[in-house]
Amino acid sequence: MSELIRFGISIDAKLLQNFDRLIQQKGYATRSEALRDLIRASLIEGKREDDEEQMVGTVTLVYNHHVRDLSDKLTEHQHAYHHQIISALHVHLDAHNCLEVLVVRGKAREIKKIADELIGVKGVKHGKLVMTATGEEFH
Repeated sequence: MSELIRFGISIDAKLLQNFDRLIQQKGYATRSEALRDLIRASLIEGKREDDEEQMVGTVTLVYNHHVRDLSDKLTEHQHAYHHQIISALHVHLDAHNCLEVLVVRGKAREIKKIADELIGVKGVKHGKLVMTATGEEFH
């Protein structure tokens, strides 16, 4: 673990009060840990905007599996990106709808492209991409 450095900040009393409430709701033990998480989240958000940055993420899809050729189209997309799609979970939600969660890894640009293509397939009811850092930068 790297050296810990202490520093002080000036903050409006009302803002601190709201922050303390948030910390309590989320179950943080200290303000320091909450601030570290906020800083990490901000740094990761910046990385998401860099198309060349290595990221990991999930693409979540909800679709009606009775839509003609939809399952085949989604499978074709997944095979086309087999180097970036490292895992998949398929859940039958009911007699018609399925949930698919794909774990992806690669450059931010590639991950966004894969997600956009999958979410855009006709018959997908809803889709969402969530990206984060690989963790290597937060030793």
